[in-house]
Amino acid sequence: MESPVSDPPILLEVADGHAVVTLNRPERLNSFNPSMHACLHEAVATVAARDDVRAVLLTGAGRAFCSGQDLTERRFTPGEPLPDLGASLDANFNPLVRALRALPKPIVCAVNGTAAGAGANIALACDIVLAARSASFIQAFCKLGLVPDSGGTYFLPRLVGSARAAGLALLGDRLSAEDAARIGLIWKCVEDAALADEARALARHLATQPTRGLAAIKRALQASASNTLDAQLDLERDLQRELGRTEDYREGVTAFMDKRPPRFFGR
Repeated sequence: MESPVSDPPILLEVADGHAVVTLNRPERLNSFNPSMHACLHEAVATVAARDDVRAVLLTGAGRAFCSGQDLTERRFTPGEPLPDLGASLDANFNPLVRALRALPKPIVCAVNGTAAGAGANIALACDIVLAARSASFIQAFCKLGLVPDSGGTYFLPRLVGSARAAGLALLGDRLSAEDAARIGLIWKCVEDAALADEARALARHLATQPTRGLAAIKRALQASASNTLDAQLDLERDLQRELGRTEDYREGVTAFMDKRPPRFFGR
């Protein structure tokens, strides 16, 4: 007898100029296993290559956004060597974070439930994070004797400062969505029933905006974390020179002068 075909671990939908990427292992709280890693990498590469996708929405199925690594994949057998977690990061989580940060299109993350461990930090790698009021963020690594990975030690101090980053990382306490928004970890906390519609509307809006300009904003904001002021001023100059020669800049100025809404095409 053939075994039943399981649901795909990643769902990809494209409509109205944006893509919706859904983590789809709800029975395991959307925790990462090799299949989900492979499918998510493929989905990110797909939306990066498609000209008809000008914004991305990332969310989770079921009652969690993502609980991080599936620890059932890490069961220990007496006498066997312990796993090389660094190799796992090099093969899976690190390329994913780099791909999300480098994607030349804005990424909205809708955190619909618990975001724990690497799941929390994958969310923070996105550009605009909305969370349902019932959602929470947990840097659970300290409870396993590990360091926050998937960019956690990079994102946390930059978003909330060193004191709060240390508390979140060293204690592993649950942080509510409301408190996450209050301390600047995420963009906004919304009512559970409104999350899907508000996140969709935001992605749909971003898909109508000047895509190359938004990509340049992502690049400039990320570079500011390590640039000197002089280097950042030079980067702004170079990006502005490039963007000033785009069709979208011409359309923006023309629409302003004509007192009409602009029609951007991402060019």
